[in-house]
Amino acid sequence: MTGGGARNTEPEQLRRLVEERTADLLRVKAEYDNYRKRVRRDRLAVREIAVANVLRALLPVLDAVDRAWEHEPHTPGLTGIADSLREQLGSLGVSSFGEVGDPFDPACHDALTHRVRADVDRLVCSAVLRPGYRLGDHLVRPAQVEVTGPAPPADDPRTGGRGASRASAPTGRPPLPLARN
Repeated sequence: MTGGGARNTEPEQLRRLVEERTADLLRVKAEYDNYRKRVRRDRLAVREIAVANVLRALLPVLDAVDRAWEHEPHTPGLTGIADSLREQLGSLGVSSFGEVGDPFDPACHDALTHRVRADVDRLVCSAVLRPGYRLGDHLVRPAQVEVTGPAPPADDPRTGGRGASRASAPTGRPPLPLARN
């Protein structure tokens, strides 16, 4: 009767072997899925870094187009260049920011001057001297702004107890209008 028992264990061994191979296959499939997701994330990150590097190199061109747009007549050539630049940068996920009236945020604005007004209870951007740019959620360049708001306390360590600077600055120019957040 040992032969009958051996036949019963053979299907059990085969079933156990199939279960082990199935578990191995599922484990390899999960590892491959994770690998594919990681490669996709890495490709997107490399693309974003490449676009950011190109954008940083183009910032002087963007600034030149801004200045030309402000000071030159809007000829068909200038309009075409500005529109094409806006369209291409917008398609890459680039957006400009910094508008008069925006609440001042030191994380994305560089305050170059601070004008004191007693009737204002919070800091706001009163002039945009140079627009800022974002690539998706990443800050590429902060906006340079003039800030208007209440005077900082006399004991504020950031001002050395001197209060606010009252330096004047140019009124600013409108930023190159790209896709806005």
